[in-house]
Amino acid sequence: MKLEISGLRFSYSDREVLDHLDFQVAEGEFVSILGASGCGKSTILKLLTGVLTPENGRISVDGKEIRGMTEHFAYMPQNDLLFPWKTILDNVCLYGRIHGNLESARKEAMENMAAFGLAGYENAYPSALSGGMRQRAAFLRTALCKSEILLLDEPFGALDVITRGEMQDWLLSMREKMNRTVVLVTHDMDEAIYLSDRILILGGRPSNVVCELRPEVPPQGRSRDWLYGQGELRKQIHREIMKDGGGAGGSACPPERKAHGTDL
Repeated sequence: MKLEISGLRFSYSDREVLDHLDFQVAEGEFVSILGASGCGKSTILKLLTGVLTPENGRISVDGKEIRGMTEHFAYMPQNDLLFPWKTILDNVCLYGRIHGNLESARKEAMENMAAFGLAGYENAYPSALSGGMRQRAAFLRTALCKSEILLLDEPFGALDVITRGEMQDWLLSMREKMNRTVVLVTHDMDEAIYLSDRILILGGRPSNVVCELRPEVPPQGRSRDWLYGQGELRKQIHREIMKDGGGAGGSACPPERKAHGTDL
């Protein structure tokens, strides 16, 4: 198993946010985490990156326990955080500059500009790019990090609905090319359904995983038409999120429930 979290507990001051959090992510899997605001979704990513320290529990990558900041994870926040005084090429090569391999980073970045929809904008500044293009630049910067696991914290949340849909289509097309394990935090049910191999729903006070769903994808693959037909899955996710204090034992969802199209 690529990533394993077991018995994780964390509190802010006197408010316990996570308790007995357990889940796993396989190599190359795309897992989304959904839940009500304030349930600890982004906190999980901060614990994985080492920005926060758990009070209890274990985080393992490839079977080995990790503590603090490591190079296993590359984190992408909601805002693009591009430096306005640097060109797009310089922005996406930040990791290479920090780690002393700027030349190889620039070469790899140039090879990927077209795939990320940035060809011709290498020497432009962030102010010249649309919101979607800025997010693709931020995504390229994250992808150029030599980390096996990408942590995406609502990366498209600040975009308008049309651009967000375009970015979701783009990310779906890039999944196989990137060949990375991905953990996505989102408030968007459709985004989770459209992109994920599995969806984990947080609930309870303090939070843990109360439901796990696997959208069943047809042989021809995912499409917007397929997504629009996932009404029952959407209802199931909404019910689980809206349950009041539905912690361990409070959810009707089995530990892993497969969503068969619109028949749950």
